[in-house]
Amino acid sequence: MAPQVKRAGLFGGTFNPVHLGHLRMAEEVKSGFNLDSVFFIPAALPPHKDASNLAGAADRYEMIARAIATNPGFALSDVEIRRQGRSYTIDTVAAFQEKSGGHTALYLIIGMDAFYEIETWKAYERLFEKIPFIVMPRPDPYGRDSRASLEEMARHARHYVDKAYEMDKNQQRLVHPSKQAIHLHGVTQLDISSSRIRSLVGANQSIKYLVPEVVEEYILAKDLYAYGP
Repeated sequence: MAPQVKRAGLFGGTFNPVHLGHLRMAEEVKSGFNLDSVFFIPAALPPHKDASNLAGAADRYEMIARAIATNPGFALSDVEIRRQGRSYTIDTVAAFQEKSGGHTALYLIIGMDAFYEIETWKAYERLFEKIPFIVMPRPDPYGRDSRASLEEMARHARHYVDKAYEMDKNQQRLVHPSKQAIHLHGVTQLDISSSRIRSLVGANQSIKYLVPEVVEEYILAKDLYAYGP
């Protein structure tokens, strides 16, 4: 009998630091797509973000480990940290697919802002051949429904990836005759950002209830982000 195919999400980022918004989004995606696990994958050196005041990879890894310790549906990967250098998603996806041997259905979890910068990613066109996307939308100030966001995503995908991408009949994802699907999945938008947390720490103000208590304790004990964002 063939091994049971499991389902897992790959959730990468700097996590500088990981906060409750990250955790809640991952939980909702896990539930919405019936995933067995969501892998948090901290970048060693992000290609598209300012590395000033970026906490060390070991510290960011440890904060995630502490934050997810009580959730059996979350996992932590050091694949990008072990690889060192700049962290490219195409390499991370390849590593996970090789390790799973085709026995795990993998999904790439990204935010809407990242999706609209996808053409700046290394070998981004190959990503759409290798793995389906789960895109988490940003809050819409105009109160539009998900169809409007999906239509905008379709235009972007047609322009930068392949003109054959179309909305499916349920209007919840983009489909393609040969490439992977692009799903749009709404999540609770908590107004929390890592940069805001770093700013508060730098100003010697409380970050309680923005990050898990164990992360707050770690940041203060290690004197991280003392100089703000």
